Amino acid sequence: MEDAEIALEHLHEQAHHAAEHGGPRWISGVALSTAILAVLAAIAGLLSGSHANEAMMAQIEASDQWAFYQAKGIKATVLDAKQTLSGKLNEADRAKSAQYAREQSEIEKEARAKQAEAKSNFHKHEIFARSVTMFQIAIAVAAISALTRQRRFWFVSMAIGLIGCVFLLLALMAS
Repeated sequence: MEDAEIALEHLHEQAHHAAEHGGPRWISGVALSTAILAVLAAIAGLLSGSHANEAMMAQIEASDQWAFYQAKGIKATVLDAKQTLSGKLNEADRAKSAQYAREQSEIEKEARAKQAEAKSNFHKHEIFARSVTMFQIAIAVAAISALTRQRRFWFVSMAIGLIGCVFLLLALMAS
């Protein structure tokens, strides 16, 4: 999976530089808020990647189970064909065929559970990724506010950061 983060360190550094070298007092708030947003973005990015990996692993395991399911079906079909061609109803083969059918049922349940797990993890990954995106946009807008010395951009940044927090909380509650 691709990394959900975009390098915004340069903008973050510019905001801190502007805060250190004079200007309105609120610029320090911009620098502090961008640092907090960067930490939240890093946390959300790690969780997003983790859920993407879990989704991929569960999907691989589900695929393995479906292959196993098909193998059991092929074995049962071979036994049925053997019985049909020979014209004999061998009890051992009939019992083995019934066993394959029972095993297929168990394998199917496990495969479906793994598919559901993969879907759930991918959904969580998407919510965390939205959170990361909002945090990154908020950091960029905060840097713009520091560079242009326009406080209204900082407020917009905080509103976008709040949306990122909502996505982060939604993803954590889904976990």
